[in-house]
Amino acid sequence: MSRFQRAFTEALPGFNAAAYADRTAPRSRLAPRAAIRRLRGVRRRVMHRRTAGRLTGVAAATAGALAIGLFAPTPAFAADEVTINLVTVNDFHGRIKQDGTAAGAARLSTAVEDIRTANPNTIFAAAGDLIGASTFESFILDDEPTIEALNEAGLEVSAAGNHEFDQGWADLEGRVQGLADWEYIAANVFHRGTDDTALAESWTKDVDGVTVGFVGAVTEELPSLVSPSGIAELEVRGIVDSVNAAADRLTANGADVVVLLVHEGAATTSIASATDPNTAFGRIVGGVDADVDAIVSGHTHLAYNHVIDGRPVISSGQYGEKFSNMTIVFDKDTDAIVSMQNVTVNTSTPVPNTNPTQYTYYAAPDPVVTDLLAPYLAEADVLGAQPLGTATTPLTRGVQLAVDANGNPLPGTTAELRGAESTLGNFVADVQYWKANQDGQVDIAFMNPGGLRANIDAGEVTYREAANVQPFANSLFTQTLTGAQVKQVLEEQWQPAGSSRPFLKLGVNQGLEYTFDASLPVGSRITSVTLHGVPLDPAAEYRVVANSFLAAGGDNFFTLGKGTGRADSGIIDLSSMVEWFEEFGTAAADPVQRSVGVHLSAPDADGYDAGDALTIDLSSLDFSSGGTGGEVVVTLGGVELGRSAIDTSLVQLTDEFGRASIATEIPEGLYGPQELVVSVPSTGTEVALTVELNAEPVDTSAIGIASALLTTSKKPVSYSGIVWSANGTAPVGTVEITDRGRVLATVELTAASNGRFSADLGTLSRGLHLLRAEFTGASGYDDTRSLPFPVLVF
Repeated sequence: MSRFQRAFTEALPGFNAAAYADRTAPRSRLAPRAAIRRLRGVRRRVMHRRTAGRLTGVAAATAGALAIGLFAPTPAFAADEVTINLVTVNDFHGRIKQDGTAAGAARLSTAVEDIRTANPNTIFAAAGDLIGASTFESFILDDEPTIEALNEAGLEVSAAGNHEFDQGWADLEGRVQGLADWEYIAANVFHRGTDDTALAESWTKDVDGVTVGFVGAVTEELPSLVSPSGIAELEVRGIVDSVNAAADRLTANGADVVVLLVHEGAATTSIASATDPNTAFGRIVGGVDADVDAIVSGHTHLAYNHVIDGRPVISSGQYGEKFSNMTIVFDKDTDAIVSMQNVTVNTSTPVPNTNPTQYTYYAAPDPVVTDLLAPYLAEADVLGAQPLGTATTPLTRGVQLAVDANGNPLPGTTAELRGAESTLGNFVADVQYWKANQDGQVDIAFMNPGGLRANIDAGEVTYREAANVQPFANSLFTQTLTGAQVKQVLEEQWQPAGSSRPFLKLGVNQGLEYTFDASLPVGSRITSVTLHGVPLDPAAEYRVVANSFLAAGGDNFFTLGKGTGRADSGIIDLSSMVEWFEEFGTAAADPVQRSVGVHLSAPDADGYDAGDALTIDLSSLDFSSGGTGGEVVVTLGGVELGRSAIDTSLVQLTDEFGRASIATEIPEGLYGPQELVVSVPSTGTEVALTVELNAEPVDTSAIGIASALLTTSKKPVSYSGIVWSANGTAPVGTVEITDRGRVLATVELTAASNGRFSADLGTLSRGLHLLRAEFTGASGYDDTRSLPFPVLVF
C-alpha cells in the first residue's frame, strides 16, 4: 500500500485499501512491455479519431509556418538527409487534467501524436519532474495516472528530476521504473562509493539510420531537495564532468546527434541568465563540450528558446502549458547535422503570437488517454470531495510581485514567495505540533515552505484541498536538539551561496518567537529566541517535530539532520491535518507574526548610552498575503521610543514585508541590559530582544584648591585637586579648570593618575576669581565638579 493510500486509510472511514490491490500492481510487471505496446497501438487505431481545424487563434501567415515548422518535417533537400522531430516537456508534475493554462495529458498526447503522424521520425523526451508535487488526482494515486498517461502518449526517455526521488531511490528504482515505459537517465547520480551510475547515464534510438543519443543529469542540489535518508546510498556528482564523459562515450559508440536532458535551468528567460557563469546553469551551458549538440533543460519552470554558440538551449516551462518541437536535419552522406531549429508551442492559452518561434496549438483531447484517466479521476473525486472542516479565513503562502521574462517585477500581479512568513506555514506547524504532542511532549515544530503547494481558501475544506497543500505524504519525525542547535536551524533559513532561493522561511509553532537582523554576518542573524516567553537556553534540550524531508536536513537545513533520539512517528502529515480538523472543526489564520526583523543603528565606539541617537529599522511586521497593515509601537525599558505606520508594499525573495523605521533617542535614566519590545496592537504581534546599554556611571566627586587665596596680578597661580569614585576605582576622564565658565586649563586623567591632577594657570587679572574643577567622565564614570575656590587678585 502506498503512503498516500495509507494516509487515506487512516483518515477516511470505510476506505478499502484492498480494493486498490489490483490497480497498484505495476502494469509492466503483469505483461511484457512489447505486448502492452501492441495492445495500446490497436486501441489507439480503433479509438483515436482526429478532428480537423485545430489550428485556431493563429494568423493565416503563421498557419503556413505551423504546417512546416510544427507538424511537418522540414523538407530534406538531399537524398541522404533525415529529418527528426524532437518533442520535449519538463516539470509536468502530474498535471493530467486540463486546468487553466495546463493543457492536460490528453491534449498533450494528441499534439505529440500529430507531430509523429506528420513525421514518423519523432522522439518524445523530457527533462524531469514528470511526477511528484502533483495535483491531487495524480498524487493521491501515487502518480500512477500520470505515468500511464505519459506511457500512452509515447514518452521514450527522460532525465530524472529531483521530484522523481521524493519517495526515495527504492521507489524510483522499483515501482516508478516498473510502471514507466520510458527510460529515466542520469549521468551524475552514482551508487555511493562506486563509479556505477544508479540510473542509465544515456539512451539511444536509431531513427532512419541516424543514431540519436541522450545524456541525462539531475540538479546537483538533489541532496537538499529530497529527504537525504531516501537517497542515502546515492552520490550526486558534478553535472559538467559527468555529462562530458557520458557524451564522449556516446560519440565514441557512434551516436550521430547527442542531446543533453538536464534537470537544471536558468533563473530567468533572458539569454544572459542562461550564460551567467556564476550560476549552476550558466556553468553547464558554458562547460558542456562540443559533443553535446543541444541542451533541453528544466527545474526552474521557465520557458525559453535560445541558441547559444550555435547550440539550442531550451526549456518548455511547466505543467504541460507548453512543449518544444525541435526539427533536426542530419545528412548521412556527410555525417553531419545540417540544422537544428526549435519552436515553443503554447498548448492551451490564447495569446497573440508575437514571437516567431512560439506558436499556439489547441489539440483535441486524445480519447484513449481520456478514457484511461477517467477511472482514476473518478476515484480521486470520491476521495477528494469529503469535507474535513471549515476555514473562517484564508490560510495562504507568502507572495511577492510576479516578474516578467527578464526578471523585472510586474506591479499588480503576485507569485509564491517561499522567503516570507505565512499564515499557512505557521498553521501547518501548529497542526503538527498538536499531533506530535498526542504521543509525547514536543516543544517546537518546523515546516518548510517548499512543502506547501497550495493555499486553503475560506469556507469548507475538503480532503482534496488539504492534500493539495501537502502532496508529498511525508511522515512526522521527532528528534532532540539543543537550544543552540534550534537557533542554528533558524540561521539556516539564509541558504548557502548560489542556492536558487536565497532565503527559505520556516513555519513555526505558536509560542516560538524570534527576532533577526539580516544585515549581520552569516551565523549571527538570529538576535533573540523565546519559547512561550522564556529565552531559549543554548544548553537545554528541546524535542522538535518536522516532516521527514525537513527532519533529515532537506532544503539545506543541515542541523535538523543532526538531532539525537530521532524517531519516525509513522504518522503521515496529511493524516495529522485530517485529525486536527476532526478535533477542532474550524481553522483561522493567526495574524501574529512569529518573527520580526529588527536592525539598530550602530552605537558609538563606547557603546549605547542614554541620550544617544538611535534608528530602529523593522521588517516582517505583517504577512505578505492577507496582511492588515496598522501601526507598530517600540518601547525600551518600558519607555515608548516611537510609533510608525507599517509599509505593506511587496518585496522580493526575503522576509522583509511589513516595514517601518523609527528615529529616536535612548531615554535618559536607562542603563545596562534593557528590553526592546516591538508590538503591533492591531494583530497582537509582540517580540522582545535585549539591548545592552552602558552600565549606570559610577558616582564621582571632586575637590580642588589654588596655590593662594590672595595674590597679585604679577604672580602665577597653580591649581590642584583630586577626583574620586564611589566604588573606589580611579576615575578616567577629563578635568577642566574653569573660572566662571571660562576654561583656563585641561588635564586628562588616566587610571595611573589615581584621580590626582594639577595645572599651572599663569597670572590672573585683578579681581575675584572663582576656580572650579569640572570632571567629564569617560565610559563608566559620572560627571562632577568641585565647589568654587575663590582667589582674590590685587
